[in-house]
Amino acid sequence: MVITVDDDSQAVLDLLWVREAWELEPVGDDLPPRLAHGPARVSETVRADASADPVSWQQAWPGLWQATLAHAARPHDPCVFEALGRTDDGSPERRELLGRLIGPRAREDFGEPAFADPAYLEWTHARFQEHMLRRPLNAEDQPERRSLDALIRAWRAGLEKVVAIPCVGTFTRMLGPHTLLVTGETRRDPARYAEALAWFAESR
Repeated sequence: MVITVDDDSQAVLDLLWVREAWELEPVGDDLPPRLAHGPARVSETVRADASADPVSWQQAWPGLWQATLAHAARPHDPCVFEALGRTDDGSPERRELLGRLIGPRAREDFGEPAFADPAYLEWTHARFQEHMLRRPLNAEDQPERRSLDALIRAWRAGLEKVVAIPCVGTFTRMLGPHTLLVTGETRRDPARYAEALAWFAESR
């Protein structure tokens, strides 16, 4: 049994950071809850940058969020790496393959001004430290081990990947036939994680 767990996707984290640091209020169906540990608000100096465009970012956010989740749900394709080695730097073919490999990125859609505030690096560093401190010291303390029976049933139902987002509360969704989305809070709670895994198995 092989299950991939992605609880540190930079594309996902960047989107969640921009939404809260810039105080965006995107409107859309099924948007995620707030971050469990939100960032500081972007400074007025950075907001005054003429190239910053939070209004358009807010409008684009829901679509970019859905595209990012769709990419996260795709299975890894080793052929992309092989194909990259046969393309020229700067070629359209290489750009297309890199897009398939990396997926949507907030930096490309919003531009560098969205991440110019020092608060971005501060939050990223704090997030990294928290992530390292939460790492179990032994295999038996892994969330997947603590909910093993439910995980096995979900795997038998087709589960291949779990994507965890550092948001508050419960936000459990199926991302296609093989991927489950949960919050970090859910994954760290054996009972809630088992419930989410059972829901995946029953929904298949």
